[in-house]
Amino acid sequence: MITGRTDMITIEPLKPEDREAWEHLFRAYIAFYERVAPQEVYDRAWREFQTGKRMHSLGAHVGGELAGIVHFLVHPSTSALTDVCYLQDLFTAPEARGKGVARALIEAVADWARTRECGRVYWHTKESNATARRLYDRVAVNRGFIQYQLPL
Repeated sequence: MITGRTDMITIEPLKPEDREAWEHLFRAYIAFYERVAPQEVYDRAWREFQTGKRMHSLGAHVGGELAGIVHFLVHPSTSALTDVCYLQDLFTAPEARGKGVARALIEAVADWARTRECGRVYWHTKESNATARRLYDRVAVNRGFIQYQLPL
């Protein structure tokens, strides 16, 4: 359990020993958005993160515990000369919220993307996710886009 001030947030790629704690946080993220995913989804994502070729992940450790996770990927853009970085998933343990963990993860993804000469980092959240949006409104610009999906 994370208590008190968390001045020491360590951000690094997820390691094999993070698997159990990562899956616990990722399952909580999936549940937060009222979705259900089969075990194969978690297994595939973990394999992709460990190879680090198509999908990437970072973990925030506080006091030796995994307190937050972020998943992201890079893709080309038709309207820019540089690739862009899509921050797909961001989740912090409830006891770590409000202590800088999510901000540190966003900054780490931005730093990572900058070193790879990406033109921007972007992400989506639900309009009703007021807690996360308070942070997002401080660290990024909401361009007002609405997301549509066409399930296949």
